[in-house]
Amino acid sequence: MSGFTDIRRGGWVAKLPEQYHPYILLARLDRPIGAWLLFLPGLWAICLTARGFWNGLGFAILFAVGAVVMRGAGCVVNDLWDQKMDAQVERTRGRPLAAGILTRFQAFMFLAILCAIGLVILLLLNNTAKLLGVASLVLVALYPAAKRITWWPQAVLGLTFGWGALLGYAAARGHLTWPVVPLYLGAFFWIVGYDTIYAHQDREDDAMIGVKSTARLFGRRTREALCICYGLAFLLLLVAMSAFSLHRWGYWMMLLPAALMAWQIIRLDIDNPARCLALFKLNREVGLAVALAILIGWA
Repeated sequence: MSGFTDIRRGGWVAKLPEQYHPYILLARLDRPIGAWLLFLPGLWAICLTARGFWNGLGFAILFAVGAVVMRGAGCVVNDLWDQKMDAQVERTRGRPLAAGILTRFQAFMFLAILCAIGLVILLLLNNTAKLLGVASLVLVALYPAAKRITWWPQAVLGLTFGWGALLGYAAARGHLTWPVVPLYLGAFFWIVGYDTIYAHQDREDDAMIGVKSTARLFGRRTREALCICYGLAFLLLLVAMSAFSLHRWGYWMMLLPAALMAWQIIRLDIDNPARCLALFKLNREVGLAVALAILIGWA
């Protein structure tokens, strides 16, 4: 794993003034996959419950911007917690705080700006969504501590990133009803699965510094664990969809995300960090395929 990192300093980032680079890297704007994965459960809920195309599009835009901002805020919180740990892990030692490029004060100020933008977006939603948005901040703050006290930090991430399903459902429908439960649980198991793949990039470094993860817990049984997680995610999403009068083609289209999840299981190599990262990133297409299946079901 020597020299492996997922930081991207080239591309559009390199074209911006240099003083902005550390903040872009701190918020992971160079790697939008995290924002996509935070956004997608909310998109599923919006696709299921929005009243009309334009209503759904408006919520989708709000949630997309909110996902970028709050994912960035979550990354800042994570790096403030993990500054010393990140300096000991090959993949993360180049992060701005771990490398000493930014001070903790600068990170806190940037965090305040991101949270202020997130608050403005939240105030545009109904009261149920506002309460859920505020409640999510507890999970955002506690997630970085999970890897220190439990072998299941991926489950805590599942609760956190899956929260978008609850928030999107409440925002678009106005209140929560029972289908949000299988929708949230489906997102939860999907997230546990893909973040376990992601965690295998750091498995050896994590073992040396005492960081816990489902990647270390499952080890060589990760493929079997993914079968359970992705299988449950698929079934629970079908249950959530069944509560709405969707056309049968929507259910047939769910075979596409199922095939993409199966491909990850087949191609998994836990000793190849680059492949783990590529398979992890494939989950953007999984999430978009679920949203497409729901939309086709409404067509």
